[in-house]
Amino acid sequence: MSKFGELIDVKIPVLLDFFTEWNEQSTAMHAVLRDVAAALGDKAKVIKIDVDKNKDLAEALRIKGLPTLIIYKEGEMKWRQSGEQDANTLIGLIQEYI
Repeated sequence: MSKFGELIDVKIPVLLDFFTEWNEQSTAMHAVLRDVAAALGDKAKVIKIDVDKNKDLAEALRIKGLPTLIIYKEGEMKWRQSGEQDANTLIGLIQEYI
């Protein structure tokens, strides 16, 4: 869990995508997240977290629906939503915290 703290306790916004390979909505988000990461460059981080490989973290954060997207800045959760989102919406949300 300490590594998770290091991931989210940074000055730039961090978008976490909790997904699984067997969930269609999760895999549909892969291309969207690539676009978001490309658009924001080094102003934000986009990190994908496989729920099947990180069960303890998913339970600690009460991840129920997939995909679940969470924005953190300086260790604090700023936004959270389950379900698919489009790239422009995510970019706009993240830019509020840059």
